[in-house]
Amino acid sequence: MGIKESFTLRGENLLKKVEELVAEGNIRKITITDKSGKELMSFPLTVGVVGIFFAPVLAAVGALATLITECTITVERETPNQEKETTENTGKVLDSL
Repeated sequence: MGIKESFTLRGENLLKKVEELVAEGNIRKITITDKSGKELMSFPLTVGVVGIFFAPVLAAVGALATLITECTITVERETPNQEKETTENTGKVLDSL
């Protein structure tokens, strides 16, 4: 299990924050909840999930941002050991192809 971090922000800042988090690259999972704590959206991130494959998720986050006033983003980050294991395992899979 990784390190969890939470950010409370307004809806208009939601998409920008999610894009920033994805760009960091060490995120395992993002969960978005409303101000009462109800989970609105949750999506895992894996190594290499960027660009065209991630566009539908960003579109959904953008649509959600227009509907809510305040939300909390909970981010599960990989620890340095997990990042190394993931990279090694990905390399082994790619080498076997």
